[in-house]
Amino acid sequence: MAKSVEFQQPARGKGYSSSHMRQAGLRTINKHRNLTTRHWLRETTGNAGMGMIGKRTLLECLEKKTLRKLVDAAELNLRANASHQALVDALVAKRSIKPDHHILPALSLTELKTVCDIAELSRKGKKADLLARLVACYQPSSKAASQNKKTAPTKAKPSAKKSPSFLKSTQKKAKNNPMFEQTFKNIDDIFHKDAGCSSELDYTEQSSWMLFLKYLDDLEYTKSQEAELLGEAYQYIIDEPHRWGSWAAPKDEHGEFDHNNALTGDDLMDYVDGELFPYLKGFKQRAESPNSIEYKIGEIFGEIKNKIQSGYSLRDALEKVDELRFRSQEEKHELSHLYESKIKNMGNAGRNGGEYYTPRPLIRAMVDVLQPQIGETIYDGAAGSAGFLCEAYDYLRQGGRAGSEGSEGKKSLSTTDLLTLQENTFYAKEKKSLAYVIAIMNMILHGIEAPNVIHTNTLGENLRDITPSNQHDVILANPPFGGKERKEVQQNFPIKTGETAFLFLQHFIKMLKPGGRAAIVIKNTFLSNTDNAAIALRKELLENCNLHTVLDCPAKTFLGAGVKTVVLFFTKGEPTQKTWFYQLDPGRSLGKTNPLNDNDLKEFIELQKRLEVSEKSWSVDVSDLDESYDLQLKNPNQEEEKQLRTPKAIIAEIIALDKESEELLSRIEGLIE
Repeated sequence: MAKSVEFQQPARGKGYSSSHMRQAGLRTINKHRNLTTRHWLRETTGNAGMGMIGKRTLLECLEKKTLRKLVDAAELNLRANASHQALVDALVAKRSIKPDHHILPALSLTELKTVCDIAELSRKGKKADLLARLVACYQPSSKAASQNKKTAPTKAKPSAKKSPSFLKSTQKKAKNNPMFEQTFKNIDDIFHKDAGCSSELDYTEQSSWMLFLKYLDDLEYTKSQEAELLGEAYQYIIDEPHRWGSWAAPKDEHGEFDHNNALTGDDLMDYVDGELFPYLKGFKQRAESPNSIEYKIGEIFGEIKNKIQSGYSLRDALEKVDELRFRSQEEKHELSHLYESKIKNMGNAGRNGGEYYTPRPLIRAMVDVLQPQIGETIYDGAAGSAGFLCEAYDYLRQGGRAGSEGSEGKKSLSTTDLLTLQENTFYAKEKKSLAYVIAIMNMILHGIEAPNVIHTNTLGENLRDITPSNQHDVILANPPFGGKERKEVQQNFPIKTGETAFLFLQHFIKMLKPGGRAAIVIKNTFLSNTDNAAIALRKELLENCNLHTVLDCPAKTFLGAGVKTVVLFFTKGEPTQKTWFYQLDPGRSLGKTNPLNDNDLKEFIELQKRLEVSEKSWSVDVSDLDESYDLQLKNPNQEEEKQLRTPKAIIAEIIALDKESEELLSRIEGLIE
């Protein structure tokens, strides 16, 4: 008999919620996702019917009303208001209920299609076709059965040619769920047709507040189920009349969308603008703490506005958003990739694209160099879309990067580690309203339920007011450059300048703990500008921090930005003795269709570990610098380019060559005669 994979469900009660149990199940499933689909199904079914993993996975796909029918048919004694998870648990425990005989025949066409997607089977055809296709997967052939009787169970070998789609979804270059991807495109199409939305900036802003409310509704549903399992009462954040299921996507008694009670047209617009937004805005005054999700709700809806002008367009968009789900980590992971794509498009569309989008390969390289650890705090005072914090979260959530120096590769995280990541690791500030909303939504989709993002002007804080309790272990940031700050803001800094990037750099140095590490993107003119502020800031940086690495980025690293940039890597609390420079040259011209990628930065990451000198890298002794601390980028390991001739010299040579040609032609003519 084929081996049946048992899922050991954690005991309920102390510290285990339904989300913990669901994640434990997903981890067991992921362990077997390297098998081909048919092997995976058989490995979890065996000849005697589907085992715990396959059965639970199948039941998790079903709507609550379908589960209730199965429970009633099996004559199981469960209360009428039992949760979705409780119904699944009861059916899993009932061994007489088989997938092919009882569960699959009870599914609707939509549910059968969902199961076909999981099993990598075609979802085309009528209900009977899908049912037959799925039942065949759960019933091994007689030949396989006879072999299983004769031989000991063996673990199926991974397919060398092709990985299943659900494995690919966890890889860095994931292929997104086609349903989610199409939903995002449909939402943008709706906004494009509405008179109130005119650009990618508007599309992202308007979809963000809808996604946030849908996420909040799913989060509250999950927490209410957890409370029910523990026998506790759950206090909802949003009142019943204003919950997503009451106004955005009302359902009838069968769980289907209730078109009769759904607001639309002018009625929907009046409700959203006149009742919903004012109600949500009021959470800011009612919240107990700025770190609470209630405060975030009030902050978001106090700044953002509903720009959609047609109530019918709004109704269409809400129905599309309702198709998205945030109830599993895998779904959030897929949605986060799609949301990142929207942010990237928004950055490309806007003339200030760098404010919203820093190329993710560059961020990942910065994170790899700093190697943050669980227990350290990570800060970005110019958060933008929170790309730095999201990438740092992914790095830590995965247990680090495999093969990273100073560690044994990836490590498993404990429950305490996960709680630390959620609540006490990531901190950010953002001035602009739209970027603030996007930052919160982006962090939520990456798995941080209540992001510690403060809506404020970071530069408005006086450096003298920053105490050790405010300081952080790691800082990752790309502050805005080229902007100007008012005189009263400049008074908060010892080195007075209107350049925002220089003010931010002072802020970041102050916000670092002694021994803290930072990676800051700044325009390359900072290294050699001769104004008093630039010289004083370079002196401050070199004398009080160890500027150990400077990464020189190529032109067009940031789309829409007209300046070249460098990344400063430094550690606070020790003076700089020597600085290692690396000149990044991808060997091609970067652009919208040919952006920076992870491979472009591989050599930099490897050489930086040992600060090796190469054709693209060199070191500079601080003791060799002049009084202006000029760190001008000049690679001594590359041959100097020959001086280009002046136009006058080129023209003179052309004239001389023409005369020489005339003389040769005259001689040839003489020979012919």
